[in-house]
Amino acid sequence: MSQKTVQLVIGRLLTDEELRIRFVERPLETLTELKDQGFELTRDEIEAIVQSDPEIWPSMARRIHPRLQRCSLRAT
Repeated sequence: MSQKTVQLVIGRLLTDEELRIRFVERPLETLTELKDQGFELTRDEIEAIVQSDPEIWPSMARRIHPRLQRCSLRAT
């Protein structure tokens, strides 16, 4: 397992609104896409992230300063 990759993915989920929205809607598909983009995630790491409480991601993101966030531009 690569702790660095897991930290990068978690950081992106907390700071990239569009990625976070996709992840909450389709967690397995989103992490598979990240893996296809070169993030070296193991099956166990993907499973562990997917099994985490889906409410934690938006909840934690609200606690991060807005200047550190990448906001989504898509219409809701």
